[in-house]
Amino acid sequence: MKIRNLVVATAAISLAAAPAVAEATADRATAPVEGQSELEGGSGLIIALLAAAAIIAGIVIAADGGDDEPLSA
Repeated sequence: MKIRNLVVATAAISLAAAPAVAEATADRATAPVEGQSELEGGSGLIIALLAAAAIIAGIVIAADGGDDEPLSA
């Protein structure tokens, strides 16, 4: 019983300490940037326009009414 409690306590301490140990060892240096991207901020406008077109298309389809006459008598 005591060994089981010791194993559980050791596992809990290791799980609690793991993020702190991982953060302390993650010391990365950034790479120098030679040029900037040409696509800076242009995709947000395109996504907004596509979303607006999809909303308008959905409204048009929903407002169609469905008053079509049947083809057969």
